[in-house]
Amino acid sequence: MKKLFQKLKAWFNKIVKAVSPGDSAVRGAAIGMVAFSVLFFLYEVIVSSHRWNDSRLLLFGLVLMVAATLIGFILPWLIKQLASIPKPFLIGLSFAIPLMTIVRFGDNRVVFYLILMFALLGAGISMFTQKTFGKTSWVRRIIGILGLLVGLAGMLAFFYALIIPGFDMLEPVNAAKLTEDNVQKFDLPSPGDNGSYEVEYFTYGSGTDIRRPEYGEEVDFESRTVDGTAFLDNWEGWSGELRTKYWDFDYRELPLNARVWAPKGNRPFPLVLIVHGNHGMQDYSDPGYDYLGEFLASKGMILASVDENFINSSWTDLFTDGLDEENDARAWLLLEHVKLWDDWSKDSSHPLSGKADLERVSLIGHSRGGEAVGHAAMMNSLDLYPDDGQTPLDYHFNIKSVVAIAPVDGQYKPGDSPNQVENMSYLTLHGGMDADVTSFSGLKQFQRIKFTDSLYHFKAGIFIKDANHGQFNTSWGDNDIGAAFDGVLNKEQLMSKEEQEQIAKVYIGAFLEVTLNERDEYLPFFIDHRAGRDWLPDNIYLNQFEDSNTEILVDFDEDLDLKTAGKGMAQGINLSVWREGEVPFNYGRLGTRAAVLGWNYEKLDGADSLWEDGKIPELPDSIRASYTISWDSVPAQVDSTSVLVFSLSESTTNTDPRSSGKWVNKKDEDDDEGVDEEEEKEEVENEENDAEEELNLEDSEADEEEEEEKPEDPLNLSLIIKDRAGEKLEFLLSDFSHLQRRVKTRVEKLQFLDEDSNSEPIFQSYSFEFKRLKDRNPDFDFSNLVEIKFVFDQTIEGAVILDQLGIRKPLD
Repeated sequence: MKKLFQKLKAWFNKIVKAVSPGDSAVRGAAIGMVAFSVLFFLYEVIVSSHRWNDSRLLLFGLVLMVAATLIGFILPWLIKQLASIPKPFLIGLSFAIPLMTIVRFGDNRVVFYLILMFALLGAGISMFTQKTFGKTSWVRRIIGILGLLVGLAGMLAFFYALIIPGFDMLEPVNAAKLTEDNVQKFDLPSPGDNGSYEVEYFTYGSGTDIRRPEYGEEVDFESRTVDGTAFLDNWEGWSGELRTKYWDFDYRELPLNARVWAPKGNRPFPLVLIVHGNHGMQDYSDPGYDYLGEFLASKGMILASVDENFINSSWTDLFTDGLDEENDARAWLLLEHVKLWDDWSKDSSHPLSGKADLERVSLIGHSRGGEAVGHAAMMNSLDLYPDDGQTPLDYHFNIKSVVAIAPVDGQYKPGDSPNQVENMSYLTLHGGMDADVTSFSGLKQFQRIKFTDSLYHFKAGIFIKDANHGQFNTSWGDNDIGAAFDGVLNKEQLMSKEEQEQIAKVYIGAFLEVTLNERDEYLPFFIDHRAGRDWLPDNIYLNQFEDSNTEILVDFDEDLDLKTAGKGMAQGINLSVWREGEVPFNYGRLGTRAAVLGWNYEKLDGADSLWEDGKIPELPDSIRASYTISWDSVPAQVDSTSVLVFSLSESTTNTDPRSSGKWVNKKDEDDDEGVDEEEEKEEVENEENDAEEELNLEDSEADEEEEEEKPEDPLNLSLIIKDRAGEKLEFLLSDFSHLQRRVKTRVEKLQFLDEDSNSEPIFQSYSFEFKRLKDRNPDFDFSNLVEIKFVFDQTIEGAVILDQLGIRKPLD
């Protein structure tokens, strides 16, 4: 056999030698490449220099030719040096790099760091194990020992970094807490408390599941299977075959499996279905909502945790697309579960007949499931599948509301467009420590929900600073990235599992009480969480709220004219920043335009003394910055019971853009597209002499360090509304709440090394009840409101993003 291989090798070498070009041909090819490249390059440079009338281009061309010459000689030298690396080392490197790249550390720097430590350890150990230590020179001995020590120290440092929970981060001032004593607490039981119903537990499923006995031989109620051909692709090839082999069914026989917590009793109870998101399909996700199941069932609601693990990702999808863009299938399966309950309800012989009230249905989804419930609400209203008119839907169930927990958005786009949902109450929750879905994508769906009928609906978005992705599901826990080395995550600021579950129970419990049980007394909680602050763990919460009784007057979507604002006119005075544009997120855009307004008094003579010791000065009109929206007649019904509403977020744009370059410089644009505020400050310090840095660099480096350790105070501003007769009402933003500074979190430990943070503009909805303001000017005529002015006179500099200004009817 050996001789045979030798003969084959000799024959192959002979063929290669016969077809290989000779030395003269190789030399000629090299000369041809150089000569003709030079000719073409010179032609380009000379002609361009003539057409652009700029002789300097000839000099630039000469510089490029010199650079190309250097590269031509240096690159072969580098290749030769690489070729001189010992073969065993190259083999080791070739093995280590791809294997370590697959291990999920979230950053390739960790990979190269570890490979270096491995090499140092291996080299040092080999000196002793191969008995070569005594035969080597003393210089190599010292180098070997030092390498071994560095390798050991490096590995110890790595494992120490994995073991510790994380690092301390400067906590921002909680703006809402500054005035929470002005907010009257609810005299209501916590919506997160368990109810009085006894709870029963059961499962339903195909009865043939070979992996999960609760849906197989131990199932309580058998259900049908459904054909997902129209909704699933890529269940094919070797990946699809392995998926089918694992589950013993394919996309044509998808089971309807669920575990159910239900209140004991015979009367029909509201039906709530919850669906998990994408996770390893073999690490089952549906048991992870047991805490919600026990809780909601005790309050008189049925919770069915739907099993869709069979369309989740698997390691077998590693080199394939897997079941890509399958969230329409998740939504469709959810509706099939509602249909199953509807069929049982109509079948008087079924043990579950009459158990569920199909007139009161709500859907909850987490992660990809959070997007899927929005698609389910959309598909429920359609007769046909939007991507295939041959596939009927025709569900039309009475789904009252949906809840999206840390959802993704845009994984599936019906008709290649973002989905549209109408006349559906909607709640979305998201945590600032989410290392999986790092943008509050549920707010994108929030923007697209419209209310067009005569019934009452509302939508709410809740941002929770220290919540993560996985702790909403007890099976997922605090490992958002699902990696073996989850120590790369920063868990120092992460709230406890119990706290996060309590938040979910309070908000979901209150939402379902309102939407399913018509307990409207809990509705104000979604406008201002501070009224229920005793129900919630201490944290930073940002609320967004809009209902079907809200008339939005200004959303900045109408045109590019800065002087128009909806059907009104806008005027900016003494603003350092005034522009309108899409609201950027870490991933994509929010899906709405807004106004960015900035002010900066720092360069005024005596500005520092004006704000000395934290006092608020009286600014003359000649320098005071303001933004005014006015109408000939407000296009909404307004009276003394109305509520003024708008949304605000801090902007981290440079408030002194005229200090260099274009007024709105490129750095500002990058920041508003998701660049972290810390990165912006570092860049501005190096290049732009940023005004905020000037404020912190007054006396000495010691003062600078002291300032950096102190969190910035929340923003405040004044508002003035005026009626047609010229009567005015003045009040402060802080009469509702100060504006929270941009929340920054670090979900990975390496972000501390880079001084990089997760940050995006999360709006806070503001509500000012006119009935609480009218005593400030009894002569003010609310029905003739014609002007709203934002006056930036409470802080020496800052910037805000303004959106969704309107009038809302009172809740009562």
